[in-house]
Amino acid sequence: MGNIVQLYKSTIAGLFVYLCLTMKRLYLTMILMTFSLFAFSREYKVYGPQGGLAMEVTLPDGFNEETDKCPMVILMHGIFSSKNIVPIPALAKALAKEGIASICFDFGGHWKSEGKMEYMTVGKEIEDALAIWEYARSLPYVSKIGLLGHSQGGVVASMTAGILASRGESPAALVLIAPGSVIQDACKGGRFFGAEFNPADPPEYVKCFGMMKLGREYILTTQELDIYGTAKTYTGPVRLIHGSKDTIVPMSCSERFVETYTQDAELIVVEGENHMITKKLKTVVSHAVSFFSTKLKL
Repeated sequence: MGNIVQLYKSTIAGLFVYLCLTMKRLYLTMILMTFSLFAFSREYKVYGPQGGLAMEVTLPDGFNEETDKCPMVILMHGIFSSKNIVPIPALAKALAKEGIASICFDFGGHWKSEGKMEYMTVGKEIEDALAIWEYARSLPYVSKIGLLGHSQGGVVASMTAGILASRGESPAALVLIAPGSVIQDACKGGRFFGAEFNPADPPEYVKCFGMMKLGREYILTTQELDIYGTAKTYTGPVRLIHGSKDTIVPMSCSERFVETYTQDAELIVVEGENHMITKKLKTVVSHAVSFFSTKLKL
């Protein structure tokens, strides 16, 4: 009889321990799931072809969204880059000091935005930019809107401005920093940031820098872009800024843009600056911000 009671007690104790451990595991799992959802889920206000676009609005100090008004600049980063990489953050900060709001965002497939890099194309990035434009226009405190693009973002900004102009929604001003129209020559020539391919029949994707995936659709569609033809539809004020030591995007790209525009488009060459804007960031930012300060506050 004593053995039966002991067995009964040990069984109950074991069951109790098992239930406690199971509940503990379940509790920890719920915590981890909640943390994961909190850490990785994001709320998006604007959507492009690949999904939600991570964006950030920077307002002037002391600005009241309910009672004040100010101009805004949409900032566009380059290929494989981000809204958090030079020169975008510095531009946003400097614009705010001049009383100009800005909105920066990651293109679809880049960093915190939804999508995959290998599905990115210039056409899809233009759609992203147009979606951000519509959002900016919906903000009640925004008076005028300007566009700025760096590298491939410059190509996107120039073509977006042209498309908007054809719709009668022309931006108030446009700044292009080392606009990377050379991407078309690269795709036609079968060489892009260390990747080599057959331009007529590229693979599903190639790896640039040995790790960044560039898709077949990007390569083929970039070859067919009417970059300058689309850009020239925009007839508003334009300033181009290009570093003299840029070894990625040749100066001829900016010079071609100047020739394309029928209005007065100026090119400012920053001596000693490279493509990544790491040598004379303050100078580049100053040229961009002073232009917007003049054109958007008229």
